[in-house]
Amino acid sequence: MSHAATVHSLWTTAAVSPPDKIPTPHIEYGQLAPTLIVLGAAIVGVLIEALLPRRHRYAAQLFVSVVALAAAFAAVLGLAAGDYGTSKARIAAMGAIAVDGPALFLEGTILLVALVAVFTFAERRLDPAAHGNRVDSFAAQAAAVPGGDAEKAAVKAGFTTTEVFPLLLFAVGGMLIFPAANDLLTLFVALEVFSLPLYVLCALARRHRMLSQEAAVKYFLLGAFSSAFLLFGIALLYGYAGTVTYGGIADVVDGTVRNVTPALAGTMGNDALLLIGGAMVLMGLLFKIGAVPFHMWTPDVYQGAPTPVTGFMAAATKVAAFGALLRLLYVVLPGLRWDWRPVMWGVAIVTMLGGAIVAVTQTDVKRLLAYSSIAHAGFILAGVIATTPEGISSVLFYLAAYSFVTLGAFSVVTLVRDAGGEATHLSKWAGLGRRSPLVAAVFAVFLLAFAGIPLTSGFAGKFAVFKAAADGGAGPLVVIGVISSAIAAFFYIRVIVLMFFSEPRTEGPSVAVPSPLTSAAIAIGVAVTIVLGVAPQYFLDLAGQAGVFVR
Repeated sequence: MSHAATVHSLWTTAAVSPPDKIPTPHIEYGQLAPTLIVLGAAIVGVLIEALLPRRHRYAAQLFVSVVALAAAFAAVLGLAAGDYGTSKARIAAMGAIAVDGPALFLEGTILLVALVAVFTFAERRLDPAAHGNRVDSFAAQAAAVPGGDAEKAAVKAGFTTTEVFPLLLFAVGGMLIFPAANDLLTLFVALEVFSLPLYVLCALARRHRMLSQEAAVKYFLLGAFSSAFLLFGIALLYGYAGTVTYGGIADVVDGTVRNVTPALAGTMGNDALLLIGGAMVLMGLLFKIGAVPFHMWTPDVYQGAPTPVTGFMAAATKVAAFGALLRLLYVVLPGLRWDWRPVMWGVAIVTMLGGAIVAVTQTDVKRLLAYSSIAHAGFILAGVIATTPEGISSVLFYLAAYSFVTLGAFSVVTLVRDAGGEATHLSKWAGLGRRSPLVAAVFAVFLLAFAGIPLTSGFAGKFAVFKAAADGGAGPLVVIGVISSAIAAFFYIRVIVLMFFSEPRTEGPSVAVPSPLTSAAIAIGVAVTIVLGVAPQYFLDLAGQAGVFVR
């Protein structure tokens, strides 16, 4: 039989052999509805940019974004009402995505945060009108060189960057998948899907464009580093366990894996792969959280990015990243608890103290809030370390409370303006309480919540996290946390004193009168802060019911 005939017979036998080698994927579209709605709307937003005339885009994009986020939130409520958070929790989409209590709780939080953030993105009354056109916080034409002729022409023509809405939706889509991812490749794809739009959004400020672009480049470079660490860690974990699914890796770590192939037997005993791989994946997630020593991007990016973007990023990214971190530590690596707990202790202590101490020296409001967010990451890590069901539910509650305080605080920062745009230097906030008592009082509420004063959501969240940590055997951590809170309270109270008890400057900034959009965002922030502070029990119970991961 000739060579050609052999090849031919191979082809025919290959064609005749039964086609059940590749199973058709089985996707539960209903259970993935929240993510699919948001990503679908993002694609619609891209089409709006391509097809609609420029003057209609802003209204259309705003409408699509708000409707999509509201519909996705309704879908999350529907899944929760259908017991997908408790008794029906399952792994959907061929093992790629978990539908369970923590996933639904975090997705709901992210969608509400994004909905409020869309209002701040759409604000167009704060800057004085340029050439008779209302302008928002974003560059008139992102591709134009800052200060160049093209930019001047774009401003004169009244262009607005409406691409920010689909970018926001793509980021939200990635954030929804991130805490629900049930294998490491899905985790990585989700990380990129929500990071890349954020890099672009950071570069789009209308004022201080060079600072904004510098912030975006810093964020992009450091983000690329962290993605590389994460990806290398995924490769090592795959080399160790022979699978990227969370449950599969957990089984190999625990030693409960059933069918051990010769290749797997060769790598299973190699703890170096497991420890280095786990550490690298952890580093990628700690970077997103902004924990010390992976925090260096936070103050620069928060200061340079357009303030609505900063508020959205500070709130939503933390929720998504902490969700992914919880799932990694509680589902994939519970068998490594003795290895990762001491490391996380160290990270939490350095993060709490570092964020609080460095914030004392800050003179810019946005940098101050950035270091405060680093300190808060440390407080939340205390709940992560608890390794108990109460730890999970306390972290979920803290994330929900913290995200609305942050959004509200950054929304207030957008209001205080002078001729150069936002007046973020602290010296300019002196005497603000006499100029516009309402704005100063609202900001004071947010600062007190950050400081963890009773009857604000910050106190309820901190109490829950510290109690969980103490019950989980991390008593010394709680002591350090309380000391850090005391240090942090100093600079929050200092800003309040500056606003209410110092003389206003003659050439000080004015407070812009916002449209109902930003007013709504701030009002929602205040309402959530006070409700979660005065009557937190219902929400703590809700987080408690949602605190069980599916395996």
